Amino acid sequence: MKHGKKYNAAAAKYDLTKKYDVASACKMVQDMKFAKFDETIEAHVVLRLEKNATVRDTLVFPNQFRGEKKVLVFCKGDKVKEALDAGAAYAGEEYIEKVKGGWLDFDVAVATPDMMKDVGRLGMVLGRKGLMPNPKTGTVTPDVAGAVAELKKGRTEYRADKAGIVHIAVGKCSMDADKVVANVNTLLSEVNKKKPVGTATFVQSVSVSSSMGPGVWVDYKEGE
Repeated sequence: MKHGKKYNAAAAKYDLTKKYDVASACKMVQDMKFAKFDETIEAHVVLRLEKNATVRDTLVFPNQFRGEKKVLVFCKGDKVKEALDAGAAYAGEEYIEKVKGGWLDFDVAVATPDMMKDVGRLGMVLGRKGLMPNPKTGTVTPDVAGAVAELKKGRTEYRADKAGIVHIAVGKCSMDADKVVANVNTLLSEVNKKKPVGTATFVQSVSVSSSMGPGVWVDYKEGE
């Protein structure tokens, strides 16, 4: 693959064939930044997964780097006030019809279990956008206040793609390096908890990169 002059100049600063500890790798990514905007730093974790297996969960990074999320809660009765009091942008059962009509002015959706029969019919709309509430990610729950509070704190979903790779943003190039490192370590700790019993090596490789820059390999050993 051909790259531009700025990319090649950034890549020439380091030996990108080697592996580095998390702190060094994150510092290198920040040093190689060349775009005029504040690039996002991303982590890429390659997992050894059995056929048709996947990994999907949520985590809360210790250091936030994104704006506050607009949360929609599909619920009814007393749960509407509970959700709004907790900070939800929208709450109620009437939003099912709004979403059916194409309204999507929210970042994440939560639903109480009793609403899922109706919310499930929005699969064609919410599924394509990755917004469908799911018990595995804590977005189908009777505890709407707790779910909204965590989401507003920055709870983020991560999942392995079809190739078994978790791609996730972990910070911004403008952040203190220590904060990015803490976020990467949190991700690796959470992913490692998903290691199936009897699997010798679950995390095959880890790399970090900025939005526009080259990737840096991380010297990661499971259990660290």
